[in-house]
Amino acid sequence: MHMADALINPAVGGTMWIVTAGLIAYCARKVKQTMNDKLVPMMGVLGAFIFAAMMINFSIPGTGSSGHLGGGLILTILLGPYAAFLAISSVLVVQAFFFADGGLLALGCNIFNLGFFPAFIAYPFIYRAIARDEHGTLRAWIAAIVAAVVGLQLGAFGVVLETKASGISELPFGAFVLLMQPIHLAIGIVEGLATAAVVAFVARARPEALFAARADEESQNSLRPVLIGLLIATVIVGGAASWFASTHPDGLEWSIVKVSGKEEVSGTEDNLHKGLGRIQEKTAFLPDYGFKSTEPEAAPAEKTAAEPEPWPAISAGTSLSGIAGGLITLGLAGLIGFALKARHAGV
Repeated sequence: MHMADALINPAVGGTMWIVTAGLIAYCARKVKQTMNDKLVPMMGVLGAFIFAAMMINFSIPGTGSSGHLGGGLILTILLGPYAAFLAISSVLVVQAFFFADGGLLALGCNIFNLGFFPAFIAYPFIYRAIARDEHGTLRAWIAAIVAAVVGLQLGAFGVVLETKASGISELPFGAFVLLMQPIHLAIGIVEGLATAAVVAFVARARPEALFAARADEESQNSLRPVLIGLLIATVIVGGAASWFASTHPDGLEWSIVKVSGKEEVSGTEDNLHKGLGRIQEKTAFLPDYGFKSTEPEAAPAEKTAAEPEPWPAISAGTSLSGIAGGLITLGLAGLIGFALKARHAGV
């Protein structure tokens, strides 16, 4: 559900940048007030894990589409909403700048759609109301599925509203929403199952790791087993399991093709779009999670006649992307945590 810059105009993109920047500043202040030693490593490691997990697209049977985890709900359950919003922001910033996954102008939209709704709507009003602090039980699994579905439905609807506000005529509101919502319902169910499984694992390994944002400072139990387990999972998922990602377009791309008949909309060609596109070309050292191609782009007719992409897509570029992206996210989210911790200590 990563929006490209072509889907929005500068007014919408700029507004969402301002809204998202305000949310980041607010969350940073709240995290600083409740900072503890457990939160910083959990932010970094979970951010890296979510980066790797997002690389695995799973097929939606009978649709020709695929989906991937959003990760916002997992982060919120384990970190609390404020630290989770900072962590998912770190993931999406790394994806946009270094892997050209999502546009730079659309970055504010993407952070809001994938971060705000799970952290501040689905988690407090759905998950906590149903789960009631239970983990690994049937109630907790139901809570995760319902909350994930609600979060993704709101995020998908946010995409539709943002394209409508941007005046993208190739994506009429009615047709677009009737495709976006059902496909993200299916994706949300898978996200809920994955969320419940990860939370259940953490609850079994180290129950005190749950709600790290409110963890007891006096606890002497080490989070090392959880952190090591998540780091190992990050390397395996990003370095090898990512080869098995579905080659079908994701829910957003699939919806665009169904509505417009094209893989990409034309969008606007103003100087801001062009300038941000050039910046992204320079910063993205592994675009689309692979090595930069030295061959000229194929013409549309050649693309149509091309053979289907191999599966599994065993690729050194994909493996490097998963591991490098995880490490960069670990560093960025950890750096944010350490900076807030230092400010907290200086108060």
